[in-house]
Amino acid sequence: MRIAMVSPLEIRVPPYGYGGTELVVSLLTEELVRRGHDVTLFASGDSRTSARLRAGSERFLRGTSRDKAILNMLNVVACMKRASQFNIIHNHTSFEGLALAGLVGFEPEDG
Repeated sequence: MRIAMVSPLEIRVPPYGYGGTELVVSLLTEELVRRGHDVTLFASGDSRTSARLRAGSERFLRGTSRDKAILNMLNVVACMKRASQFNIIHNHTSFEGLALAGLVGFEPEDG
């Protein structure tokens, strides 16, 4: 199965310390890869993963002056532009993913 995992860019995946969402994204991503799925992780560029990484920013955004809202939205847009490449998009962002979810239509598989 081809799966997209979308993480907020606030903290890298997995987090150095606390990072509730990013830790969940990491654990799910690594287990899906271990089970043989083709997983693409949309996260910060300094993330560590065995999945294919598509960086929404060079490094995590916490503590920077970068516009987090815009960069998080662009990270989700990058995934949605490739929606036809995935069977499932597992979105862990906040309003960004919810705002764009209705723009993606999936064709049901035969069988």
